[in-house]
Amino acid sequence: MTLDRRIVLGGGLALAACDRRADAQIPGGQTPVAIPPLRSAAAFPVGVCVQEEQLGDPSLVPLIASQISQVTPEWEMKMEYIVKDDGSFRFEAPDRIAAFAKANGMRLFGHTLIWYAQVPGAFERLDEKRAKFADAYRNYILAVAGRYRGQAVGWDVVNEAVAEDGNGWRDSLWSKKLGKLRHMVLAFQHAREADPDAVLFLNDYNLENLPKKRATFMKLVEALLKAGAPIGGVGTQTHLAADLAPGEITRALKDLASLGLAVHVSEMDVSLTRSRGVLKDRNKLPAGQSRLYAEAAEAFSSLPAAQRFAFTHWGLRDKDSWLKRENPADAPLLFDDAGRPKAAAAAWIGGLRA
Repeated sequence: MTLDRRIVLGGGLALAACDRRADAQIPGGQTPVAIPPLRSAAAFPVGVCVQEEQLGDPSLVPLIASQISQVTPEWEMKMEYIVKDDGSFRFEAPDRIAAFAKANGMRLFGHTLIWYAQVPGAFERLDEKRAKFADAYRNYILAVAGRYRGQAVGWDVVNEAVAEDGNGWRDSLWSKKLGKLRHMVLAFQHAREADPDAVLFLNDYNLENLPKKRATFMKLVEALLKAGAPIGGVGTQTHLAADLAPGEITRALKDLASLGLAVHVSEMDVSLTRSRGVLKDRNKLPAGQSRLYAEAAEAFSSLPAAQRFAFTHWGLRDKDSWLKRENPADAPLLFDDAGRPKAAAAAWIGGLRA
């Protein structure tokens, strides 16, 4: 069966499946609930991450098609996939994800061009001469962002640039070769050159629970703008633990929106196993998870409409989550392993404002 045929046939199957009530219990002691499609409940684009291999899953594809209006490649638009050892590029997987998005009338979001954590050997082996490295850096961004010009609505241009403790910016091969601020300015300028219309984002995590890191992130945005970087938005990954205190998400989104740029909740999930011990009764963690999903939906939908770029969930079914792969006991997403909506999904929809 070809990809396009599978996509088209899958799209009409999910509404009935998602509306079924079931008696089986799901992780965390929750019971499946009936919900409307996420994308029809929200007044802004609702996204999910996908991997290329998941596009062959006959149960996941219709779920995505019924619930989602924007797709982010989970890892196959990163250097770890695209840059081969000899320095050439491969695009088979991201091309297929882009084709899936197009066939289903979904927006495509690019993730990510420059990330401190990924250093392909081909870049490490480049001549020490700064100019040669700078040319390769520009060529990579032009090749990747330019390939999806006209389809990708936005890009995480620089990912996770702020130190975890909030004390400055991370060191990386890119910062050492091109300068701590300069490598980021260049990345945004090259991305704009590659695609004049895509919204360009600085993306990071732990901005909700680490106020110092959030403050440093916001100062970095201001420094980049002052230096001429064409930033159009800020992304907050929103990987949370279920016992995060009430109000933290709301404060973070208000702070980020004060920059006047588009805001993207870019990778949300709520872990039941990464809790910090704030809730002594672990049986309360699923309720905490639902509360956080509701708060995130309410806080995001309360932002000015022009700043609500998209709200992306980092997976739909629990079994597809990176957190589940890390800890099989976790259940961080809106749908259970079988694709049935959980209380967290109903809470997210209930938190939305018209």
